[in-house]
Amino acid sequence: MTRPSQRAANQLRDIRLTRHYTKHAEGSVLVEFGDTKVICTASVEASVPRFLKGTGQGWVTAEYGMLPRSTGSRMDREAARGKQGGRTLEIQRLIGRSLRAALDMNLLGENTIKLDCDVIQADGGTRTASITGACVALYDAVGVMLERKLIKQNPIKQLIGSVSVGVYKGMPVLDLDYAEDSTAETDMNVVMNDAGRFIEVQGTAEEGDFDFGQLQQMMELAQQGIEQLIATQREALGLS
Repeated sequence: MTRPSQRAANQLRDIRLTRHYTKHAEGSVLVEFGDTKVICTASVEASVPRFLKGTGQGWVTAEYGMLPRSTGSRMDREAARGKQGGRTLEIQRLIGRSLRAALDMNLLGENTIKLDCDVIQADGGTRTASITGACVALYDAVGVMLERKLIKQNPIKQLIGSVSVGVYKGMPVLDLDYAEDSTAETDMNVVMNDAGRFIEVQGTAEEGDFDFGQLQQMMELAQQGIEQLIATQREALGLS
């Protein structure tokens, strides 16, 4: 079996993380998984949702969107339609859950970090690229908070990375692009921390089913891929 991109089954696309990509946000990153490109910004607000007021705990939340011409044909902005779609809501909740795992909310104080993930070009894996890039933007935003003495201690407890895996033409493969994702028999999104432990796994047999052996292979591919992604995060942040 040959992948459309000619990559090996265990090979990521070319990954790039460009920090400080925009001027105003406390943290901003352009993340590229091959031809998938997402701008991730992290904004700090000195407040928390009502349910956290008086607790001393902070919050991390996310918003996700695709630009009108990020895909092969133009789509209307969701704001123009008057509401967000179910896919958008699901993805931004996934990003928020994943990145809350990166922090000790008690050390964040009653501050909120809002992560905006805007897809400027889509070629599969936009949610996994968003999580991986937003983690770096989050790290930079926390650094700004420490510099400004908005918090006393660093609340970051781990780095978070995410990648897709799937079964394409009967073969488990890593980091699906659109050509594979659109025809894959199975598609999974995996989120892990820098200790190699799982944060979230989403998986569906799009056509047919998959067996336990294929599931193990996909999890092994995901673990290998996320190890590489977190190494790339560390390099971008000057931690390695």
